[in-house]
Amino acid sequence: MGMGSIWHWLLLGLVAILLLGGGRFSNMMGDVAKGIKQFKKGMAEDDDEVKPTRIEGKAAPEPTVQREAEPAREEKL
Repeated sequence: MGMGSIWHWLLLGLVAILLLGGGRFSNMMGDVAKGIKQFKKGMAEDDDEVKPTRIEGKAAPEPTVQREAEPAREEKL
């Protein structure tokens, strides 16, 4: 029932070639191959870029500490 068998895929490929014609099918495969080559070329160009060795940014502001109100001291008499 499932489409996992190699015979199902071969039969599907044969029907596709018969319906689309050999020339059209090979043209589509050529376009797919060109797309894969362009993708690989684009990925290789990304690797050639110089990566920064240090991240520059603004210094963090100094944290402000708020003092809690001191409890009232009782003086001893």
